[in-house]
Amino acid sequence: MAKQRTIFCCQQCGAQAPKWLGRCSECEAWNSYVEELAPEAVETIGIVSREGGAPVPLNEVPADTGAHRPIGLPELDRVLGGGTVPGSLTLLGGDPGIGKSTIILQALARIAGRDGPALYITGEESAAQVKMRADRLGIASDKLYLLTENQLPAVIGQIEALNPSVCAIDSIQTIYSSQITSAPGTVSQLREATAQLLALTKGTTMATFLIGHVTKDGMLAGPKVLEHMVDTVLYFEGERGHPFRLLRAVKNRFGSTNEIGVFEMTAQGLKEVANPSLLFLAERPEHAAGSVVVASLEGSRPVLVELQALVTSSGLANPRRTAIGVDSGRVALLVAVLEKVVGLTLHTQDIFLNVAGGLKINEPAVDLGVIAAIASSFHNRPIDPHTLIVGEVGLTGEVRAVMGVEGRLTEAAKMGFTRALVPKSHAKVKAPKGMELHGAPTVESALALLL
Repeated sequence: MAKQRTIFCCQQCGAQAPKWLGRCSECEAWNSYVEELAPEAVETIGIVSREGGAPVPLNEVPADTGAHRPIGLPELDRVLGGGTVPGSLTLLGGDPGIGKSTIILQALARIAGRDGPALYITGEESAAQVKMRADRLGIASDKLYLLTENQLPAVIGQIEALNPSVCAIDSIQTIYSSQITSAPGTVSQLREATAQLLALTKGTTMATFLIGHVTKDGMLAGPKVLEHMVDTVLYFEGERGHPFRLLRAVKNRFGSTNEIGVFEMTAQGLKEVANPSLLFLAERPEHAAGSVVVASLEGSRPVLVELQALVTSSGLANPRRTAIGVDSGRVALLVAVLEKVVGLTLHTQDIFLNVAGGLKINEPAVDLGVIAAIASSFHNRPIDPHTLIVGEVGLTGEVRAVMGVEGRLTEAAKMGFTRALVPKSHAKVKAPKGMELHGAPTVESALALLL
């Protein structure tokens, strides 16, 4: 009998090598290679095939094909593009304890009984543990079914027998096939399980949710293997010390990837936040030096957040530069602009910057707000608490235009802001009623208007 050929596969990125390597040459992860059977040596399990047919002209495809079915959770529906789509496969990832199982259970409870039975498959928890969570969330439905199983053939058999309208698997890393010799959670097992579930889902009107683990770097385990196979990829973000949770779509074949959903974690589960700006600014101190309000555009939704800066004398040879919620490299660049262009002596100062509420901002439209917060703390002069600051800053100190300024100003006006500092190119934009607009061409002129 011929010896089966084996290969070594990286469990972080899926790269393959003929021998064991201490460090992956693709993703540079250490000790991530696991021995598995070569693809040609793996026995085919009998993947459920999709129904074939003759080619159909595009104009003859029914208009309701791929129509969204609302879940009943507006924030989740917003991120998905309107709800679930029959025959879609969605992957949800996030840190442990962030609320992945909670939001999926809440979604299934809304769907169960309205669109047909819903099936929740768990390979990590017992039925009693899931029941305890359901009781805490106030979920009681005779159309929501629970299955504790982690063997792939049994999972597929139960799904075919029940024929649910929606199915969730928590988590995909626990589902395995005994015909593949590698351990559950390895790339081979993930590829096989996802491929069979994808084929099964596409052959029905069922919508399937897969919950995935993340690595220590915050990426989905086996990221490229899973992300390329599914229709939608969602990431659940948030800090353990904050109650806010953000749901982002990084891939969506049925809608936009520009939307976010905002939730608040409570003892009764995840509650939707219809007005995130009100929540992020609820505890903002007024007339405090180093505190400013900026407008971040999250997809098509403007969100007002508070930036806090603390500048204090340093006794270290290399002063500290700590940034939480914003890119530290961007902050270092803006500090250099303040020193070179404005003339502030910051090379002897410790600088700490924080986005209150745990939100992470990656767009340059908050550059001017960072500049203003640092200068305000350095001079110990508070900025008018009813002033919104928006603008990108260049290396020579110019204030550049940003996108979506009208929506940012409208959101600020709803929150009671009466003054806004924007780039000079936006000074002629029609301001909302009751708001005074100031345009600044440079950082120096902006600080002169604020301090």
